[in-house]
Amino acid sequence: MLVNCVAYENGSRLADLSVEEISDYLQRPGCFVWVALADATPQELAQMKEEFSLHELAVEDAHHGHQRPKIEEYGDSVFVVMQLPELTRDGFNVGEVDIFVGRNYVLSVRNRSDQHFMAVRQRCEREPELLRQGASFVLYALMDATVDRYFPIIDRLESELEEIEDQIFAKDAARANIKRLYLLKSKITVLRHAVGPLVEETAKLSGGWGPTVCSNSREYFRDVYDHLARINTSLENIRDTIGTAIQVNLSMVAIEESEVNKKLAAWAGIFAVATAFAGIWGMNFRVMPELQWEYGYPVALGAITIACILLFLRFRRAGWL
Repeated sequence: MLVNCVAYENGSRLADLSVEEISDYLQRPGCFVWVALADATPQELAQMKEEFSLHELAVEDAHHGHQRPKIEEYGDSVFVVMQLPELTRDGFNVGEVDIFVGRNYVLSVRNRSDQHFMAVRQRCEREPELLRQGASFVLYALMDATVDRYFPIIDRLESELEEIEDQIFAKDAARANIKRLYLLKSKITVLRHAVGPLVEETAKLSGGWGPTVCSNSREYFRDVYDHLARINTSLENIRDTIGTAIQVNLSMVAIEESEVNKKLAAWAGIFAVATAFAGIWGMNFRVMPELQWEYGYPVALGAITIACILLFLRFRRAGWL
């Protein structure tokens, strides 16, 4: 679906275009065209390939989707893939935005995501002095908006981790905490896959060896790189904390099991004493002094009871019961 197709000249909005008019405006000096597509069909991508002379490999990647985040050069053009993760109840819905950038055009193709970039276009149009830099500034604005959307996700993940940490030493909560920690770790992994590959790739855009089309906006790409590096560091810290929390919870599970084993062992010891007494007096020998004693039975029960009570008090003092 075609979302927008607009021509800009000298930092100002020139006209809304039909797809057929794109090639005419591309020939105008000082003019560039910004097209936005959402869930583009193969026919739409083929049409854009013809209008902008896009590289067939980049178009193929945009068509198939599910690409790893990357920045690739094709001659004097750049192809950027960024993921658009959205937190859901069960995890992440991972969308994708593919950006084609040339000297006088920007084409963004958004797939499997409801996150639009209307605010980015409005921001660029409010800053004509920056928009005069052309397609490279639009690429920066799109990348910056995408990266900024990672921060609220990290805040939510950190809040979830803090909530789990508060429950680490709660009674009988260790097993549930481990399950939540592993789910949180999987979310962090998804976000790391979205951020990690871009850190090094974005550094190329801000360096002197980057693509020519981005040469007049290198300081802006450096800002995107700083944000990505910060996010990546936060993700590593969260991941390390999750690892520590999992170990603590496993230790808590072991401690809880140890407490249960202590109680079982204590009761087994108490009943073992009673069983030993009963086993001795239950032997069928004819000559046993206690068998003929009038008070033998109550004394035997009393001895068993006293022995069990003494063991119970001893285990209780040791913290086993």
